[in-house]
Amino acid sequence: MTSQTDIGTITASSSRVANTLALAFQEDPAIAWILPNEETRRRILPGMFKIMAKQSQRYGGVMASRDQNAAALLYPAGKVKDDGLWDTLRLLLLFTTALPRGLKVAEAMHAQHPNPQPHLYLRYLGVSPKAQGQGLGGDTLRAVINRASQQGKGVLLETANESNVSLYSRFGFEIASEWDVPGGGPHFWTMVRPAE
Repeated sequence: MTSQTDIGTITASSSRVANTLALAFQEDPAIAWILPNEETRRRILPGMFKIMAKQSQRYGGVMASRDQNAAALLYPAGKVKDDGLWDTLRLLLLFTTALPRGLKVAEAMHAQHPNPQPHLYLRYLGVSPKAQGQGLGGDTLRAVINRASQQGKGVLLETANESNVSLYSRFGFEIASEWDVPGGGPHFWTMVRPAE
């Protein structure tokens, strides 16, 4: 018998996944630096994550619990692809004046990545606040690690939330670097779980 905690790859981007990630990242330090106003974050994040989920679907994959209360956006090992003019225009329409900060964060992240990227890249992983504390985050992370292991790859991620560092460490991730986004931006940890 399967349960709602079963994690699998979904084949179509979903508004539900975007809403789950929007809720999960509402108080994230990096997102809050890009979009300081809480109401603005509530309005913009579902659209942003819908674009990000479609990008991940095209290039790497989207994994989610059956109820989509937990989701992960992935990029494959290798060179991270250009997201294209259309996605950039859509993000510009969403972020307007906050786009330069968003681009600063993205550029700083990518500067920390090896090139070409030898790891599966865990772009985002989040659990809807109403479903937190039920093990969905851990189940989703295990599914991502499993997928990478089947490909003979490690997993790379970033977090701007210090409490996540110990969580990821329990799953075998090691700190590869600590860094700050230029211009007074948030502090980040880049973490890698080596290939098994």
